[in-house]
Amino acid sequence: MTTADTVLAPARARTAATSATLRRKQGFQHGGWFVAPFLLLFTLFVIWPLLRGVYLSLTDANITGADAHFIGLDNYREALRDPLMWDALGHSAYFTLLVVPCITVLALLLAMLAHHIERGKWLWRLCFFAPFLLPSTVAGNLWQWLFNPGTGMINHVSGGDTPWLTDKSYAMLAVVVETLWWTVGFSFLLYLAALQSIPAHLYEAAKLDGANAWHRTVHITLPMLRNITGLVIALQILASLQVFDQAVVMMDFGPGPESSTRTFVQYTLEEGFTSYRVGYASAISIIFFVIIAAVALARMWLLRNRTEEATR
Repeated sequence: MTTADTVLAPARARTAATSATLRRKQGFQHGGWFVAPFLLLFTLFVIWPLLRGVYLSLTDANITGADAHFIGLDNYREALRDPLMWDALGHSAYFTLLVVPCITVLALLLAMLAHHIERGKWLWRLCFFAPFLLPSTVAGNLWQWLFNPGTGMINHVSGGDTPWLTDKSYAMLAVVVETLWWTVGFSFLLYLAALQSIPAHLYEAAKLDGANAWHRTVHITLPMLRNITGLVIALQILASLQVFDQAVVMMDFGPGPESSTRTFVQYTLEEGFTSYRVGYASAISIIFFVIIAAVALARMWLLRNRTEEATR
């Protein structure tokens, strides 16, 4: 290296660093215009309502528009001592425990069936996914008619007289069955896409080694679907905890027999729009938000730990 190169090297390095900084700034400025509409809508419809809800939860605001007074954490203390809120949370948790494993297994089986069927493959996929396209009110009213004790097709075909919608022992099960039929199509589609992405040469190599269909499923298919299964379970937990539409529609917009199908979201709406206690409804909404966020963060933590263990 010459003396001139030694002298000019620091200046060239500073020039290159300055040029890189300018490019990053220009890239941020140009990219910012593309992100700005999303940030504006996100702030308007997510951040602001959340902040507004936190504020209302600290007041005695009501839906009549009267002046709200700051009461601190009184709404939260009342909520933690409210047996109706805990009952509603228990109903949502019970619904989640029933739906999540059933819908995960059912979606996997349907996806494997549709993946291996050769004749009429498009028809099977359409039949499995089509219910998911129905509005919640349509699906709810359809199954309300099917479960009707007097004129419903289910009791007519089975020859029984089970009070599906009027007995607390069966009401939540009816909502679970309707939910499985209505929402399994989404998880089915995720599993089907994952199955199609598994390399075919893995199955061919297994066949050459003498592995039968069961061994190929256990040692190739299920391990390759591990990540998508985790995603399906996480999405179903978050969706099931927020159950509202189908339960309300099937129970004629009521809480069901002996309030057995009153979910957390329904109880929140009742407090806010029936009892007119907007401040208290906001408080229990924040509590529910914390629960949902904890579930999502737990899922992220488990996924990160699993990824770290796999890379070791």
